[in-house]
Amino acid sequence: MLLKRLINKLKIINEIEDGTLEQTVRGIAENSRKVQPGFVFVAISGYGNDGHDYIEHAIENGASFVIGEAKNLELPVPYIQVDDSRKALGLLAKNFYHNPSNAKLMIGITGTNGKTTTSYLLKQIFESTGKSCAIIGTIQNIVNGTVIKSANTTPNSLVAHQLLAESRDDVVIMEVSSHGLTQNRIEGLEFDYCLFTNLHHEHLDYHDSLSDYFQAKSRLFGHLKPTGTAIVSTDTIWGSQLVDLLQARGVRTYAVGESKTNGAGRLAFDVKNSMIQLNEEGTEITIPSPLAGMHNMLNTLLAYSTSRIAGLPPESIVDALHQFKGVAGRFETFKIPNGATIVIDYAHTPDALLHVLTTAKQLAAKRIVHIFGFRGNRDLSKRKEMLLVSSELSDQYILTLDDLNSVALTDMVHNLDSLNDQFGNEKGLIVSDRTLAIKLAMEHSRSGDFIIITGKGHETFQQSYHLPTKSDQETVDYVLNSQVVAR
Repeated sequence: MLLKRLINKLKIINEIEDGTLEQTVRGIAENSRKVQPGFVFVAISGYGNDGHDYIEHAIENGASFVIGEAKNLELPVPYIQVDDSRKALGLLAKNFYHNPSNAKLMIGITGTNGKTTTSYLLKQIFESTGKSCAIIGTIQNIVNGTVIKSANTTPNSLVAHQLLAESRDDVVIMEVSSHGLTQNRIEGLEFDYCLFTNLHHEHLDYHDSLSDYFQAKSRLFGHLKPTGTAIVSTDTIWGSQLVDLLQARGVRTYAVGESKTNGAGRLAFDVKNSMIQLNEEGTEITIPSPLAGMHNMLNTLLAYSTSRIAGLPPESIVDALHQFKGVAGRFETFKIPNGATIVIDYAHTPDALLHVLTTAKQLAAKRIVHIFGFRGNRDLSKRKEMLLVSSELSDQYILTLDDLNSVALTDMVHNLDSLNDQFGNEKGLIVSDRTLAIKLAMEHSRSGDFIIITGKGHETFQQSYHLPTKSDQETVDYVLNSQVVAR
């Protein structure tokens, strides 16, 4: 591709010689190690590293052009200065890969909780009608039926455009995080449908306030195609605020919730006997929720509503929901031989814990034992609220380790001790080794108990523990195979 086509609509600060614009670009890289001869290297100021420090290395690897934010750089190759390298990367990728999101039915989902479950519900529904679906999200990326490891919930814009260009799928369903939005990782992408699940206390180590967090989430809806539609769950007050904001902008918006005054009456619903009762333009429709819990009913309703707005018939959607098998690490339940139930869930916010523990109570748990921890260097402000929820809803909680990140083991254990002491009750127990905490709970479980293990879900452990396992699921299996649980 000629450089002049690659940088079309890019806001350039410095002057570029006409002859340079006629040169050919063979690829794009934002990592100097991935640069090949004829590539454009985009220098991005990151949170740990500054790409401008690697310009020399990129040129050594064959970069023919460099794009960055630094002023007055004198380089042996043409240099293009821009205000924002991250935004530039998205526009370059869009041009280089010929605007791949334009050729797909694109669905973007944002919110604190429920993004992954809603994504897989939508995948099940669309595939049941013969459509092939790509998933770009937290657990993994699935493109053309092939599973690709996911490094972030939302990949950077270059990777996102590459995945879309490779995809032969009819539908692309993408989880979009607040980090991804503020870091312009979806720059250049446009969506047919943008969904909002909810907003709760989370990531306040990154965002200054809940209002700032909300503003970040709302940026997704600026990426709608001209004919695109916003579908917003009004389960939280933030959803209602988003509906008002979008309607004021003239965005085609559907509000989904229990209220009869959502501005889209056909998407109002009630819950009766664990079934969703939906009045759709005067017709009563019963929708099954394939997963337990009110939060999953809301996810199901959001998926159903999106599918209907996209033109799928209600009977096909309902049939697909009946066939849904669940999502790895999202309220996965396992009955063990002694009659106890194990639940593994990714929940790591106060609201998510509330839903998971409340659901266990609704499923008639005789006793709830909750195992969870906190991630090092992540949003300290939510820890007390998480512990309060567990203390109120569980019969016993076991504080243990989650990812330490850069926090020392002794410091994290001290933090667990301090938090537990503040509650001053006998429900709390600290077992720092996560695998031994699970083993202890299983050994002392009995019929009717629910052992709720939260925080990691589908993820593997970042550090080693006493038992030779790499995930919560592997640990449960190991303990069962070791026959330490009464059968």
